[in-house]
Amino acid sequence: MNNDIAGIRKTYASATLSEADMAADPVSQFDKWWKEAVNANLLEVNAMTLATASADGFPSARIVLLKGFDTAGFAFFTNYESFKGRQLEENPRACLVFFWKELERQVRITGVVQKTTGAESEEYFQSRPKGSQAGAAVSPQSRVIESREWLEHQYTEFENAHGDDHINRPGYWGGYRVAPVVVEFWQGRPSRLHDRMQYTLQDDGNWELVRLAP
Repeated sequence: MNNDIAGIRKTYASATLSEADMAADPVSQFDKWWKEAVNANLLEVNAMTLATASADGFPSARIVLLKGFDTAGFAFFTNYESFKGRQLEENPRACLVFFWKELERQVRITGVVQKTTGAESEEYFQSRPKGSQAGAAVSPQSRVIESREWLEHQYTEFENAHGDDHINRPGYWGGYRVAPVVVEFWQGRPSRLHDRMQYTLQDDGNWELVRLAP
């Protein structure tokens, strides 16, 4: 074992988390923590790990950006033909993880996935900068390409062809929404005795809240 790595550790002691702190449902609790994270001016506060798995259970994870949340779930946007899109087509379940290290907090959201409506995808696509719209249109995400030069050539050709014209959302690009089933809120504590509070969706639509051992 590499002792230089094994010896890296940090004591977490900035806050606590008790049952009395928790909202009645996980989306309300997330909204509370989200506002505190935004007010703390964290860098890339909406960055989250998205974990997916293929039909045979082979996992994959990457960082994506949260673009909205409400009682229906947590939304992000991507190329439907990307590797994650293909996995979600095979196995429409996912896990999202936020790690706000400055606040010594983590949120883990496990749920089922559906595509957002065409109208939602269109509204978000048209809100993006033109450069991002063009990038989404020309990039065959997750596919093998011959070179960086090829990609930049495709982008330049697209820009020259469209200029300041309206850019249509590609049919292969849009959003997903993760509807939560299990949500865990983690607050770092000293001696690795962290606070872990878990919500689980019940058959009647209510949420059960329990404390987990760290």
